[in-house]
Amino acid sequence: ADLARRQGDVVTRAQLVAVGADDAWIGRQVRSGRWQRLHQGVLVVHSGPVAWRSRAWGALLYAGKGAALSHESAAYRHDFTDRAPRVVDVVVPEGRRVAPSAGLRVHVRRGVLAASGRPRTLWRGDTVVDLVAAAGSVDDAVGWVCAASRAGTNPAEIADAVARRGRFRNAALLRELCAEVAAGIESPLERRYHHDVERRHGLPRSRLQLRQVVHGLWIRADVVYLSLGVRVELDGALGHPGGRTDADTWRDNAVLLAARDVTLRYRWRHVAATPCLTAAQVAEALHQGGWQGAPRACGPTCAVTKRRR
Repeated sequence: ADLARRQGDVVTRAQLVAVGADDAWIGRQVRSGRWQRLHQGVLVVHSGPVAWRSRAWGALLYAGKGAALSHESAAYRHDFTDRAPRVVDVVVPEGRRVAPSAGLRVHVRRGVLAASGRPRTLWRGDTVVDLVAAAGSVDDAVGWVCAASRAGTNPAEIADAVARRGRFRNAALLRELCAEVAAGIESPLERRYHHDVERRHGLPRSRLQLRQVVHGLWIRADVVYLSLGVRVELDGALGHPGGRTDADTWRDNAVLLAARDVTLRYRWRHVAATPCLTAAQVAEALHQGGWQGAPRACGPTCAVTKRRR
């Protein structure tokens, strides 16, 4: 019982034998339903629901000496996400072989694993490298880097992990993302706005995550065009059932422009699907605020060209 408490209510057959149990007694605990088998030779010492922490301990004990939680399992442990992964990811040193088992995914890593804690988990910087290397899209990679930053990961931790890792998928992207997160980008939507709306269409460079006093209240704006009286708020939610629609948001922006009270609000669809229309509307607001420049069309069918005409 003391051993199990230190390991998330999980023990191995080898540990039990070492303290005096025999296979017959161990088998009776499982057959009676008092205990549950997680993996071959790995047992949970109760009959109730198996917590994620128990699954994590079970995966590490099954994978053996030197194993550590990695990828999304490490992300969950480091509070990059509040969603416990269904499959437990573990990494083991090169040269080790772990037989497949349900609910477990094993990765092999060359060199010394930078890990610590109970249950043993890869360091935060190394976890970011793993997640970005495995990301299916740039948005996914941005999301992980931003999540790690919000959880307190220092850019130096990531830089150290990048230097130790050597070559890996999306390495150049990760270096770029670290610089952008340090500049204030906090979500995939903000990065899309910065690249696809602002930079691609030649709009003035904005300030990100700026705190201001508006009507006597401190607020923080996602994007601010200083001296031009234009603020942009970005709603990163993919959907709001029963709430405001894309059409409502666009209509309200037009009203704000007419009233010269320019706080523009955009959602995923406006930035990801129609960045040219969004750039044209932002440019209109900037012109009202005194901007003397001209937006740049990103192509022959760009909405910025049509609005200018």
